[in-house]
Amino acid sequence: MTAIITASELAQQLAGGAPPVLLDVRWQLSVAKAAGAPAFDGRAAYVAGHIPGAVFVDLDRELAAAPGAHGRHPLPDLAEFGAAMRRAGVSAGRPVVVYDGGQGWAAARAWWLLSWTGHPDVRVLDGGLPSWRGALSTEEAVPAEGDFAPVPGAAGLLDADGAAALARTGVLLDARAGERYRGEVEPIDRVGGHIPGAVSAPTTENVGPDGRFLPAAELRDRFKALGVSEDTEVGVYCGSGVSGAHEVLALAVAGIPAALYVGSWSEWSSDPSRPVATGADPQ
Repeated sequence: MTAIITASELAQQLAGGAPPVLLDVRWQLSVAKAAGAPAFDGRAAYVAGHIPGAVFVDLDRELAAAPGAHGRHPLPDLAEFGAAMRRAGVSAGRPVVVYDGGQGWAAARAWWLLSWTGHPDVRVLDGGLPSWRGALSTEEAVPAEGDFAPVPGAAGLLDADGAAALARTGVLLDARAGERYRGEVEPIDRVGGHIPGAVSAPTTENVGPDGRFLPAAELRDRFKALGVSEDTEVGVYCGSGVSGAHEVLALAVAGIPAALYVGSWSEWSSDPSRPVATGADPQ
């Protein structure tokens, strides 16, 4: 089973006798907005029009805990996450498809959380809502309660110490923009730069102009050029564990398992005792 699904495949499944649970996770990172400019409202976007049957999921409230010592989007309380997923109709025995506004980051965060906590069949709509060619609905879906009970995986998650170790023993990919990796700009966190030993690998380079993932073979070639081989242990981080999930998804499309450092740079850089590297050199 692949980790992504096309819009035409999704339309066929929704028209069938056993449609997947459909989650709308539209979200945008708010960075340096002009004074007085309203923040993006994912629920308002959902109400204005969504794929019929989709249930809105709030990334900041349901896919993350409140910002704090462990970063801007730390892991949610798993009991609260499970309750939110059950309200959305998620059950262990029913496929789930997640989409967002097209960037793919928020949908990937939902995909990663559900997969890491044991759901066996979760996919992301490749290209997000812009790829959908069917009608949209303004009717809020009210699904039957699901039965999904999240159980954290034994692998796939890194903490700060694990990320630092992996940067030395395997390949730790930094999914942020190159200028943030190099420390030239830092619009959000305390200091710019990267975890020593991490390799710059902007997740935006995993997709084409239409926002869809590159073919699996091209992704494999890209990651190979970044030092990933068949026996390499791979980890990913970003600013706060959202765009990094998108890179983990790209790696999954390429057939490469990877772990996510959820706290990411927002956690790492908050501790002045942790080392910071700058420039294009991983070290």
